Amino acid sequence: MSSRGASGARVASIERYASDESCGELEVVATFTGPMPTGVTVSHTGRIFVTFPKWGDQMDATVAEVRDGETVPYPDQAWNSPAGDDDPEAFVSAQCAVVDPADRLWVVDTGSPMFRPTRPGGPKLVRVDLDTDTVGQRIVFPPEVALSSSYINDVRFDLRRGAAGTAFVTDSASASGRNGIIVVDLASGEAWRRLSDHPSTKATPLSDFHPLVEGREVLKRPKDGPPTPLDMGSDGIAISADGSRLYYCPLMSRHLYSVSVDALVDRGLDDAEVAATVVDEGDKGSASDGLESDDAGRIYLTAYEQNAILRRHPDGHLETVARDPRLLWPDTMSVATDGYLYVTANQLHRQPDYQGGVDRRQRPYLLFRTRIDAGPVLLR
Repeated sequence: MSSRGASGARVASIERYASDESCGELEVVATFTGPMPTGVTVSHTGRIFVTFPKWGDQMDATVAEVRDGETVPYPDQAWNSPAGDDDPEAFVSAQCAVVDPADRLWVVDTGSPMFRPTRPGGPKLVRVDLDTDTVGQRIVFPPEVALSSSYINDVRFDLRRGAAGTAFVTDSASASGRNGIIVVDLASGEAWRRLSDHPSTKATPLSDFHPLVEGREVLKRPKDGPPTPLDMGSDGIAISADGSRLYYCPLMSRHLYSVSVDALVDRGLDDAEVAATVVDEGDKGSASDGLESDDAGRIYLTAYEQNAILRRHPDGHLETVARDPRLLWPDTMSVATDGYLYVTANQLHRQPDYQGGVDRRQRPYLLFRTRIDAGPVLLR
């Protein structure tokens, strides 16, 4: 694994931990008084979709559209009413939804409510056609692709590769599982794993990484028992404007990595040959949950230690797009065709699992946007 290190030399100007000082302009787009949201995506016509993974909150839907300030199960209630964790024809627990370059909605269904081991039929990628609001394709991952320990997380697309395009999905499995990236041929539905258990897809060891949010280290803090590290791996994902590199980062790390997309899709290469194309892009200034990219060649990073959104330029230098005390655990981002970057803030670190069994979240949860004067990466 090679290392550029360019960004590592430029993070001194970015404060490591959050302050009460705000910068940038954030506009509240929607509020949520029920379950906590994670994913957000915006269609080319301005429709907003949000996901609510099943982590313990009561909910009517794990995928919803925001309409007139309300969340409406999407595409309908039936698709949000699974018969079990192995239901291939309903959403079991959706982590994210992403509008692709052809303006179709894709849902990443973890098949893992409460982070339970997955069962065949649960983990899947589902396409909903926005012109008809109906499901047009289901790609159910076999157990050798979505392992029982997998927690599939986020997805990006290049519709120029293959007969119908290619998708790239992060697997954030904890250290007890196997992190990695799943590559999906959208025409055939065939999927395969890359960088499985590679160091770049795994969480930084606790001995080298101590993230602080609201002045407290982010640890699992059960009601009974000692604190333990949160060891989630490859999480955020973004594709470069030209489609040549896939960027990704573990949830518990301050490093950004990239890998050759040509290598990921080439079935003739073995794991070592793919791994040889991985680049450690250096310290990105903060631990991140979500990544995103724009058509100007820049990468956006949520910065949960700083209540901020950062932007990385092609030469590696970083700047703060927005910082606000209300950005309590900025999670998922979406660059929309309206020139705005959308982001959810869901107070993930205030959940009972991290607070000794006490739920310290304060509703409503917030969906923000900030103008970036750039558009999404549309590889079509």
